[in-house]
Amino acid sequence: MGPNSVGWLTAIIVGALAGWIAEQLMHSNQGLLMNIVLGILGAIIASALMSVFGIMFAGVIGYLIAGIIGACILIALGRMLRGRTV
Repeated sequence: MGPNSVGWLTAIIVGALAGWIAEQLMHSNQGLLMNIVLGILGAIIASALMSVFGIMFAGVIGYLIAGIIGACILIALGRMLRGRTV
């Protein structure tokens, strides 16, 4: 495990918090499991997108920020896809 990585338990806890914050910001209604998934996947996606621009997140706070940004992106994409699905 490198200096910029977080453990699995920390990822779950911070992912749940990031997902919940994104849920509040985006005014959506997700469950706890979906908050965890959105927070963890959001952190992975946001970190990958931001690394293209040379922005790196480190530690738990960085993971939380990336998780919130990524979860908001995923919620917005989900809304877009549901709106276009017949």
